[in-house]
Amino acid sequence: MARFVLNETSYHGKGSITEIATEIKARGFKKAFVCSDPDLIKFGVTAKVTKVLDDAKIDYQVFCEIKPNPTIENVQSGVAAFKASGSDCIVAIGGGSSIDTAKAIGIIIENPEFADVRSLEGVAPTKNKCVPIIAVPTTAGTAAEVTINYVITDAQNNRKMVCVDVHDIPVVAVVDPDMMATMPKGLTAATGMDALTHAIEGYITKGAWTMSDMFHLKAIEIIAASLRAAVNGEDEGREGMALGQYIAGMGFSNVGLGIVHSMAHPLGALYDTPHGVANAIILPTVMEYNAPATGEKYRDIAKAMGVKGVDDMTLDGARSAAVEAVKKLSLDVGIPADLKEIVKPEDVDFLAQSAYDDACRPGNPRDTSVEEIKALYLSLM
Repeated sequence: MARFVLNETSYHGKGSITEIATEIKARGFKKAFVCSDPDLIKFGVTAKVTKVLDDAKIDYQVFCEIKPNPTIENVQSGVAAFKASGSDCIVAIGGGSSIDTAKAIGIIIENPEFADVRSLEGVAPTKNKCVPIIAVPTTAGTAAEVTINYVITDAQNNRKMVCVDVHDIPVVAVVDPDMMATMPKGLTAATGMDALTHAIEGYITKGAWTMSDMFHLKAIEIIAASLRAAVNGEDEGREGMALGQYIAGMGFSNVGLGIVHSMAHPLGALYDTPHGVANAIILPTVMEYNAPATGEKYRDIAKAMGVKGVDDMTLDGARSAAVEAVKKLSLDVGIPADLKEIVKPEDVDFLAQSAYDDACRPGNPRDTSVEEIKALYLSLM
């Protein structure tokens, strides 16, 4: 048996943010709680959406106490602000951080017995759907707008909590490439490589099956063809990335990931490393490590990445070609090649244990151990 959970409704394409007002009115909501981060407010990105609400005469309140790796405290202050606001829906505008914070707030409001944010880690047995969320991504990467996952940082214990809950999926996703137009090059590259990691890990994860494979292969193809252009600020590339990252999210949200994500999460918790950068650095090395457990799948990945002549290659040749294509894309968009500048040697034991304990690890196609993960970190230094 396999389960698939997707948004009730999603809108795609330039100018689709106007539909936010249509959806709020059609659903009878009276006041929106707008979750966004301080930078998006500062650079006028959030204002594109609040203008839609203003024009439609929809009441709202803005909440922006959200860090790039959102913390338990961010969620708690959001819950208090939501209660005080009298809102009945959430409009989440941003990357994974804003949307993840909105999910946690929405879940706690409707499931108050989970007010201790730590109790949401893993697969939490919540009973009620969260406050209805309309999610508007501003980065082409996390696909938080279509997933049942969210990640909150426990700053006290230097760890990221991966939370998985079918009740947290936004009812509406509005994927408007215009909302992503202000992303700087570095963020476009990092979030784009996060999306590629979702697609590749989702394709080889233990839970993968026909329906998720369909999404992941298409996502790899679109991302490989679009990311360089998106980083160069080309419209067509941005539109491709907006779609590619969403399609990857449709897949991995339902089947899980692997140890690239497990190893990236502690780097974000300990050093505040941008999640996409961590994934991009780790991905090729873990792909090499996982290759023996992936059958013919790397041949498909190499083809989707645009490598020529894959059918005539040996299996090992096709596997190498897939890894090289990922390395080349990463290099072309300016991602560092290793963790030398990020990881302190004395932290490696802690990182390896954290990665092993992470919720994404069991989905990895190759069974692993703390020692093997430690060796992977060391090889990247």
